[in-house]
Amino acid sequence: MKINWGTGIVLAFVGFISFIMYFIVNMNVQSKYDHDLVTDSYYDEELKYQSDIDKQRNALKLTENISSKLTASGVEIQFPKNLIFSNIKGKVFLYRPSNKQFDFEIPISLSNHTLLIPDNRLLGGRWNIKIDWSYNNTDYLFKEEITY
Repeated sequence: MKINWGTGIVLAFVGFISFIMYFIVNMNVQSKYDHDLVTDSYYDEELKYQSDIDKQRNALKLTENISSKLTASGVEIQFPKNLIFSNIKGKVFLYRPSNKQFDFEIPISLSNHTLLIPDNRLLGGRWNIKIDWSYNNTDYLFKEEITY
């Protein structure tokens, strides 16, 4: 059987469409390609964005900002030493970009200037840390990406 140029073009189109459809089906079926939105209430969070910018500017004005370090027992978050730790209020939100089921939030309750996020709550991989805190009626925001 001899294949003319018209049949060749049709076979090329069918092959190309099959190739593309294979990748589309593959991306929709496999769970390793699932990516979640940062938040379910994306538009509500977008409206609060200016307040986040103001909180970050307040944090930049501090003489000492929050720092974090990885330890064997988890992630240690160090608050500024020049502040009275009992007046620090807020929450720590840990966001896992690859799977929102692992996201969690911890209220800030300090017995010294250090807050420990325990090792058993963290999986290996990338985490985004967002610390929304206040001290003496001034709001602050600290964001960091870590790989645990």
